[in-house]
Amino acid sequence: MPLRLRLALFGAGVVALTLLLFGVLLYGLFSNGVTTNQDDALRARAGTAAAALGSAADLTPRSLVAPIELRASNEVFVEVFDRNWSLVYSNGVLNGVAPTIGPGLRNAAARGAFDTEAGLRLYARQFSGGFVVAGQSTRVPQSDLLGVRGFLVISAVPTLVAALAASWLVAGRALKPLKNVASAADDIGRTRDFGRRLPWRRSRDEVALLSASFNRMLEQLQDAFDSQRRFVADASHELRTPLTTIQGNAGLLARGPAVSEGVERAAAADIAAETARMTRLVDRMLTLAQADSGMAVALAPIDLSLVVTEVCRQARTVHVERELLCSSTEATIAGDEDTLRQLMWILLDNALRHSRSLVSIELRSDGDWARLAVVDDGSGIAPEERERVFERFYRTDRARAGQGAGLGLSIARWIVHQHHGRILAGESADGGAAMYVDLPLLPRS
Repeated sequence: MPLRLRLALFGAGVVALTLLLFGVLLYGLFSNGVTTNQDDALRARAGTAAAALGSAADLTPRSLVAPIELRASNEVFVEVFDRNWSLVYSNGVLNGVAPTIGPGLRNAAARGAFDTEAGLRLYARQFSGGFVVAGQSTRVPQSDLLGVRGFLVISAVPTLVAALAASWLVAGRALKPLKNVASAADDIGRTRDFGRRLPWRRSRDEVALLSASFNRMLEQLQDAFDSQRRFVADASHELRTPLTTIQGNAGLLARGPAVSEGVERAAAADIAAETARMTRLVDRMLTLAQADSGMAVALAPIDLSLVVTEVCRQARTVHVERELLCSSTEATIAGDEDTLRQLMWILLDNALRHSRSLVSIELRSDGDWARLAVVDDGSGIAPEERERVFERFYRTDRARAGQGAGLGLSIARWIVHQHHGRILAGESADGGAAMYVDLPLLPRS
């Protein structure tokens, strides 16, 4: 069932329930009022008759003159009885006979009482010479109540129709923006036009909030789509370069003219270097793909200073031509040793690639944080690029001539975030680049 129809039926149902409760309350009040009015009228008529009779001691029975036929008339009739409840006078008959009074009403007549007998509402009271009874057909209140019931039913039908129509119109107007949102979502999905936006609404209702949220979602989708497109384009470009080199050298060795042993050795070295470069690139792309898939790193207590010391020792062995200064203090964090080693190598490779001669690594505790600083004496990073260096495949103008693909720092940021920390790019004291990593320390036991 469409939402608009459900809202319209719900609105009409609320109105119907309100009308029902109102009708029951009104009918109850009117029913009580009609009965009370009839009783008041009978009491007043009996009182008038009793006052007219006064203290008459001689109550001679009188014959009926043009009596009222109570089965066909709704008029009030009066009966007069002596002290022995013998009929003296009656101006109403029921099937040609004056109505009789039951023993219950007779016993209570001395204090004034009501009763309903044979379709008649009766009131009896005593006067000095006997008893007076005033009565009327019960059809009178029933007729009045029938009119009320008819009025309630007749008025309820157009009210419900009007409520249903109004609910339908209001629901349609309220749901129109939602329909526009759904239509826009379908169009965007079909055309992949993530630059499209819903019109801004001046109101601050729920639909306006939905439109604003949808526009923010579109902005995020557009950023993600553009980032993915750039990622694919950059990955294709980065993979094409080593593949071209490998293909050219392999063709030279396989099908080219005879070359000297030195040329063959150089071509094989190029193939090996480019293969290693492409392997690193693919490995890092796989790491980023795992990050995008939501892979989480298992954390356990670990002394970060041991990881820093070990990586520094290995780096000194590999890069004997560079001066590598390392200092660290004990810093126990919740971490994963493999990914922390990967983080250290990414930062060290980045610093060694851009330094002139010196790279320093310092690990120290600062309050509740372990701060790792990797500093080089190279050309540094411009202030406007210190955030962008963490984007995938982004390389500064100074770094474009190097062998990096621009993925390392993106992986470094992901590793740091997995450890609930932060990473910043800055400037060293002598103008080189500095990478700062803050990781939360475990509380001391």
